[in-house]
Amino acid sequence: MSVLVILATGAEEMETVIPTDVLRRAQLNVTVAGLSGADPVVCSRSVKLVPDKSLDDAVKEGPYDAVVLPGGGDGAKNLAASEKVKKILQEQEAGGRIIAAICAGPTALLSHGIAKGKKVTSHPGVKDKMEGSGQYTYSEDRVVRDGQLITSRGPGTAFEFALALVEALKGKETVDKIVPPMLVKL
Repeated sequence: MSVLVILATGAEEMETVIPTDVLRRAQLNVTVAGLSGADPVVCSRSVKLVPDKSLDDAVKEGPYDAVVLPGGGDGAKNLAASEKVKKILQEQEAGGRIIAAICAGPTALLSHGIAKGKKVTSHPGVKDKMEGSGQYTYSEDRVVRDGQLITSRGPGTAFEFALALVEALKGKETVDKIVPPMLVKL
């Protein structure tokens, strides 16, 4: 099974790295794709992350079983402004495959008209935008799954978010296997 994590300038580091790591521990084939290319990406706290490849190259290997949108204010704005991301999300939704977004990442769903009518959560800082759009049913839960859509709230929920993705893709047995060695408290 394959997962595409789209890395944009200004992305939140933990919301990118934790899901990537946890998904790889679950033996999923994860591609971190740079929205603007394959060069190192400066994230929200000035940490530089190196994508596996450019988004343009990664798309050629799709479709993916899941697409992940990390948050971070500027990162989410870059995802929301991208026609490439819009096309990927539209194809993912049309194919009935998983879309996952954390923190401010769900605002890209809103910008691209994805998952209308679904139950979502997000970082409290973008709650009014998500709720006020009238496009979604908003929840304060730490992780929300509505069909093939998984959303979460922020850096502090990144492990729960990642594990919800693992469960959706590989089942609860895999989650139960990878949690103990990580010493994650759920």
